[in-house]
Amino acid sequence: MQTFADALKHWRHARRLSQLDLAMVADVSARHVAFLETGRAQPSRAMLLHLAEVLALPRHARNSLLHLAGFAPVYPALALDDAAMAPVRAAMDWTISRHAPYPAVIMDRLWRLVAMNAPANALFGAIGLGPGDSLLDALQSPHGARTAIENWAEVGYHTMIRLRTESDAAGGIAELDATARYLAQDPAIGAWQAPTHLPVIVPTVYIAHGLRLSLFSTYATFGSAEDVALRDMKIELSSPQTRPAAKALLPCKLAQDRGKVPQIGIARRAFCPTTHPSRSLTCPSTTPTTPSLFSRPLANVAALPLARPC
Repeated sequence: MQTFADALKHWRHARRLSQLDLAMVADVSARHVAFLETGRAQPSRAMLLHLAEVLALPRHARNSLLHLAGFAPVYPALALDDAAMAPVRAAMDWTISRHAPYPAVIMDRLWRLVAMNAPANALFGAIGLGPGDSLLDALQSPHGARTAIENWAEVGYHTMIRLRTESDAAGGIAELDATARYLAQDPAIGAWQAPTHLPVIVPTVYIAHGLRLSLFSTYATFGSAEDVALRDMKIELSSPQTRPAAKALLPCKLAQDRGKVPQIGIARRAFCPTTHPSRSLTCPSTTPTTPSLFSRPLANVAALPLARPC
């Protein structure tokens, strides 16, 4: 059974600090740190939270330390459908729905797809992924991500590094570590070498629905989140790197295929129609000549339960 002393020592080692290093950064005596790690001293609640802040511990790890030291957890762990999370759900939906016509997804700390907009649903649907599915499973499947990514070796290498980085920051996440080890054993990834002249940004080149889509990602997080799960949640916003990719993702083709403007949760409008009726989003009558990702009917998108639109 792990004790507070064991947990503190584990996190100090994970942050590559000596007892003296931690003492200096935390402005406490090295003797006190040593006593805490041997169990000769017990921390106050304030001291525990101070050391957790200095060690930059994830919220769930701070709650765990509090529990081991005999204190009640202070960081909430609410379900996403809890009433207190309504503003967060609205912000998530606003972000991914307004990123259309480009794909956007929301992932938890284990890379599980929490929500996705219509373009992402079409793109990831090509390899059988939807809300609730795990990207880690797709990365480890021989019929998953690699079959839909043209530059798999390059993307797989960078994904492996990202998995290791996220796991290290969290003090070790078994699922992320297992996927990183799996990718490290892939011959294509192992043989990949960075080019002499690196590009400005590394895209992921998807092959889906007969299209070649070169996309790069931007990640967004909730910087002031105190909830355990929300703190580790991230929004991935994909953007086209090439003009053909941008044209293939035009929303008008989707609107014409389905007979309406794409939306998820909150209605997709440029402005609230009650206050700006002339500025509602409309689709031009001309049909794009470039093939569209949305040439096939889309599956229903699992929308988050959200506040009513304006």
